[in-house]
Amino acid sequence: GNRTLVVAIDAGHGGQDPGAIGPSGNREKDITLAIARELARQINATPGLRAVLTRDTDVFIPLNRRAVLARNAKADIFLSIHADAAENRSAQGASVYVLSTRGASSQRARWLADKENAADLIGGAKLTTGDTLASVLLDLTQSGQMKASSDAASQVLDSLGRIGKKRRVEHANFAVLRTSDVPAMLVETGFISNHAEEALLASRDYQRKLAAAVLDGVHAYFTQQPPPGTLYAARAQAAQSAQVGVGGAGGSP
Repeated sequence: GNRTLVVAIDAGHGGQDPGAIGPSGNREKDITLAIARELARQINATPGLRAVLTRDTDVFIPLNRRAVLARNAKADIFLSIHADAAENRSAQGASVYVLSTRGASSQRARWLADKENAADLIGGAKLTTGDTLASVLLDLTQSGQMKASSDAASQVLDSLGRIGKKRRVEHANFAVLRTSDVPAMLVETGFISNHAEEALLASRDYQRKLAAAVLDGVHAYFTQQPPPGTLYAARAQAAQSAQVGVGGAGGSP
């Protein structure tokens, strides 16, 4: 009865959409795929968790399709992996973004969401206008998941801060995060536009550290908020029972 939790990992960009390109020529789409694969490897080695990749090759996938793939896999959490870029080459640090349908938390968050949402135009996907009623219902569903997304994002960002500079959790209307029914976040692992961070992001050793940090955040989130019927829930119940047992020990001989 201990259901395995499914972690959907989305390697940003791909195919004809290279994403950002660093000063040394590293492409975001290649770095995100390498980190996603390493994260999947570590997740699959963790009891109670199983990874699903939206892409495992250099292909373009429309943003809404990525969310559909996660839903079809019955994902419990959705992680979209990216590498940030800025005109200011000294900008550095990891950030985590969650969905907001009520406006962005900063001008940069709004700019980044617009840039990432334009990926479909680069990839040649056909953009369609959704049904109004469906959009309203989706918005109501998403509003119930935004708190969970923020909680999970905070755990992931705290873990990333232990291996490098961290920025903050921000909110904007990212198309790829419209999963509707599970916590979802976009993880900017660092600035590929920063020469030093580009070198780190391209390093296999640092990719392993990044993946481990993201996994630590996911583990911490599910430990604090374990879905019923999972190994995490069983652990929480066992820990609670043990605590009650210790508290109730003693008494008259």
